[in-house]
Amino acid sequence: MNVTQTVKPRTGRRKEAVARVRLTAGTGKLTVNDRTPLEYLSRATLVQHAVHALTVTNTAGKYDVVARVHGGGLSGQAGALRMAIARALVAEDEALRGLLGREGLLTRDARMKERKKYGQPGARKRFQFSKR
Repeated sequence: MNVTQTVKPRTGRRKEAVARVRLTAGTGKLTVNDRTPLEYLSRATLVQHAVHALTVTNTAGKYDVVARVHGGGLSGQAGALRMAIARALVAEDEALRGLLGREGLLTRDARMKERKKYGQPGARKRFQFSKR
């Protein structure tokens, strides 16, 4: 009986970006919005950041990753992708939770952009003060 297992997508978030990742057994093929990670994220450092969970657990050649990312900028999307891949790995193999947790890959980075306040040009910046 050859039944394909349905894989539930895992979600990762960072700033305004949201990433949904589907992990399947395979050869290590990575796809982000139907493109290669380097083609989509455009910087090698962002790709390294995104696949950090696979590097730490030595599972880079073991799984195929299909990701859908939207919202935010490229840096936020790479962070969201990183978290989603880590969550998907834990769902696949619970033994990896300790290792990924120590690396801080399962913790949501709560830092967001500070809102602009009224009566000033930005969140912290003030208009120039004039005494006279």
